[in-house]
Amino acid sequence: MATEAPVEATEIPSVAAAETVEKQPHKLERKWTFWFDNQSKPKQGVAWGSSLRKAYTFETVEEFWSLYDQIFKPSKVTVNADFHLFKAGVEPKWEDPECANGGKWTATSSRKANLETMWLETLMALVGEQFDESEDICGVVASVRRSQDKLSLWTKTATNEAAQMGIGRKWKEIIDAEKISYSFHDDSKRERSAKSRYTV
Repeated sequence: MATEAPVEATEIPSVAAAETVEKQPHKLERKWTFWFDNQSKPKQGVAWGSSLRKAYTFETVEEFWSLYDQIFKPSKVTVNADFHLFKAGVEPKWEDPECANGGKWTATSSRKANLETMWLETLMALVGEQFDESEDICGVVASVRRSQDKLSLWTKTATNEAAQMGIGRKWKEIIDAEKISYSFHDDSKRERSAKSRYTV
């Protein structure tokens, strides 16, 4: 009759080792930064972007969820405020070198609950690196407005139509939008309502 060989103590992982593995933070592929801009009380003569504030930079899944749950939900801000999530080192401004030659995909919503869902789905897609053209993405902006909320996905190479269409199709699917349109930052600088260059 065969007998089982005794199990060496070294073969059994210790409880402490297992707990250490579980407590390891889950690093993201890159660092991201949340920004906040409150334009609800603009001061006359103050330049655009003067109320823009860098809030938090994070690099783990756990930090992302903690920040999102506690602070960065569009439903928690006043009308005329913006939340931004951009790659660390990139400012959500046209003048930033990463954004200077770019543009943005825009989706609108007249229901606050829609903005909240689209914002979260977009954040998860960005930090989870779900876009094939992720290197061309700068970040996303949620704009809370009285009549119609807006979500804009900023990219860095507006003239690369193939990359923009790939990003646009994927984003439209992620946020389950009927229609989204793309405008160049250069056009927006020249005229208040820039024409759409691409649509999906």
